[in-house]
Amino acid sequence: MKILVTGGAGFIGSHVVDAYLEQGHKVLVVDDLSTGKKENVHPRARFYHLDIRDKALEKVFAEEKPDIVNHHAAKVSVRESMAQPLLYADVNILGSLNLLELSRKYRVKKFIYISTGGALYGEPQYLPADEHHPIQPLDPYGASKACFEYYLPLYRHNYGLSFTVLRYGNVYGPRQDPYGEAGVVAIFTGQMLRGEQAVINGSGEQERDFVYVGDVAQANILALDRGDGGFYNIGTSVGTSVNEIFARLKSATGYAKPPVHGPPKAGEVFKVYLNIDKAKRELGWQPVVTLEEGLRRTVEYFRAKG
Repeated sequence: MKILVTGGAGFIGSHVVDAYLEQGHKVLVVDDLSTGKKENVHPRARFYHLDIRDKALEKVFAEEKPDIVNHHAAKVSVRESMAQPLLYADVNILGSLNLLELSRKYRVKKFIYISTGGALYGEPQYLPADEHHPIQPLDPYGASKACFEYYLPLYRHNYGLSFTVLRYGNVYGPRQDPYGEAGVVAIFTGQMLRGEQAVINGSGEQERDFVYVGDVAQANILALDRGDGGFYNIGTSVGTSVNEIFARLKSATGYAKPPVHGPPKAGEVFKVYLNIDKAKRELGWQPVVTLEEGLRRTVEYFRAKG
């Protein structure tokens, strides 16, 4: 199949591109390189330097006629979204609608949408949160991702466009940006390897569902021909505190400095982890990389990168 991956130069998207290529698919990458890196793009993937809001994107659809659209491109920072809600609506809702309209027009067979389990459910009423949990985001990022989800059943009903939604937990691993606003594993790893002071926002008792990027890529492979019309949490069903992540990375990197705590960040959920029973049952997916092994691989990657 021919698969168009938006955000395919980014941290997660580039791993998905690699996984699709390994399966023998032809892959197109659309990325504006605002956060992605050209060096992440596999040389066998065809690259288009475009914003998903760009009208020129139609030319790609017209010429390439992809079978599948895998939509990873998004603005993803909770903190930035609190300051720039209009930008997040523009990219994550209107940009995604541009893709959806082109998918309808050029008869794409399936649209795989990457959503968020971490920000969609707000402060959970119960844990682990399953797909039936009320959608109640606390920030514009989560709201923008939730909003677009409602368009997908609409397009399936009216136009026959198949879809699968993958709601990620906190994905970590090689290629994550250690200088970014989000991604505590990469940020701590980078700071520790550079010998800088790593700062924990708030008490550090916040819990997240940390899932390794290689496992996430496998969920995208399974979603090609499974899960039509479904919404799936992609995580581990286990909550891990930021303090524990700090301690594990401190040991793995040989970091000598004690933790320092800063103020908590507005809009962030305190504790969330995801029930993944539905993904196990309907996609045949479950994570296989343990947190210990995933952190080890991540530290090795950043250490090798210098």
